[in-house]
Amino acid sequence: MKMRSVGPSLLFLLAVISHIGHAKRDLKVACSTCRQVTDNFKKGVERTAKQNFGGGNTAWEERTLSKYETSEIRLTEILEAVCDSSSFECNRMVEEHEDLFETWWFKRQTKNPDLHKWFCVESLKVCCPKGAFGPDCNDCVGGLDRPCHGNGACDGDGTRGGDGHCSCNHGYEGEFCLECIDGYFGKVKNDTFALCTECHASCQSCSGGTNQDCDECKAGWEEDEQDACVDVNECSRDDPASCGEEEYCINNEGSFSCKGCDRVCSGCTGAGPDACRSCSTGYHDVEGTCTDIDECSEEAALCTAAHQECVNTPGSHLCLCVSGYEERDGECVPTAVSEEEKEEPESAETESPQAHEDL
Repeated sequence: MKMRSVGPSLLFLLAVISHIGHAKRDLKVACSTCRQVTDNFKKGVERTAKQNFGGGNTAWEERTLSKYETSEIRLTEILEAVCDSSSFECNRMVEEHEDLFETWWFKRQTKNPDLHKWFCVESLKVCCPKGAFGPDCNDCVGGLDRPCHGNGACDGDGTRGGDGHCSCNHGYEGEFCLECIDGYFGKVKNDTFALCTECHASCQSCSGGTNQDCDECKAGWEEDEQDACVDVNECSRDDPASCGEEEYCINNEGSFSCKGCDRVCSGCTGAGPDACRSCSTGYHDVEGTCTDIDECSEEAALCTAAHQECVNTPGSHLCLCVSGYEERDGECVPTAVSEEEKEEPESAETESPQAHEDL
C-alpha cells in the first residue's frame, strides 16, 4: 500500500507541539535552577552570620559586625559559594543576574525578605508561587493551598511550565483526584475533599473497610453465608491445588504455594519426615516417621570383598577399604609406601648409636 506523504501544515504543527513541550520542560528546569540558587544563597547567609567573630572586644565586634552584615564583602563570599563549579546553569544564572542580587542585598531585602519570591517569581519570572503553574501562574486545580485537592501533584506546580494536570496519589483517580480507584472506598467525600481508604484484602471493590463490605470478592476469596468474603483453602478442596508429586500445598490468604517434600519422603502431605505418604528408598516407617535404614547392621552382608567394611549413609551405604588398604581397580590392596616413608626407619636406626654415645 502506498503511504500518503505528510503535508507541510502537519509537519509545522508537529514542530510547534514539540517546541512547546521543550519550552515547558525548559521553564521547569529554569525554576529548579533558580530555587537551587536562592536556597544556597540562604545557606550562605546562615553560614556567614557572625563569621570570624566571637570573643574579645564585644562593643568593637558589634560595630564591625553591623558593617559586615550588609557589606559587599559578605555578599561576594555568599555568591562565590552558591554554585558548584560543575553546575553550568547555576553559574550562568548567578553571573547574568549579579546586579539583581546586589539590588536585593542593598535595597530590597528589608521589604522583600523572601529572596526566592522576589528573585525567581517576581524578577526573573521563571517560577510561580506554590500551587500555581504556567506562564501566567494560574492556580492549580484545588487552589494554591491544596493543589489537586491534596491528593496528587499539579504538573508545573511552582514553575512557569507544566499544564496543571493532576497526577493523583495512589488510591485516587479522576481529573481532580476526588475519585477512589478499585480496591479503595471513599471514607469521606464532598465536592472539594476526598479521603480514599483501602478496602479489606478480600475485596475487589467495596463500600467499607471490612470483608462484609465487599461489592465483589477478589480471586482466592469467596462469599460465605454471612455475605462476607473469606479465604478459599485451595489445599483442602475436592479439586486440590496443582502441586507436584514431590510437593505439598500451603494455603495463604487469597492464594496458595507449593513447597518441596522432605528428602526422606516419596510424596507428602506437609513438612518433615512424619508427613510422608511413603518413604524414599533407603528409609522405612518407624512409628509414622520415615527413618534411615542402617543397611550395615542387617544380617545379610553387603560388603563381601576382601578388606572391605560397610559404612552407613543417609538413605544408603558405602563399601570402603579398611585402614591400611586402598581401592585399586575395584579391589582393596595394601596402601603403597613411598620411598621417603621407607627411609625414615633406617634413618632412625642410624641415629640411634650416636644417641647412645651422646648419653
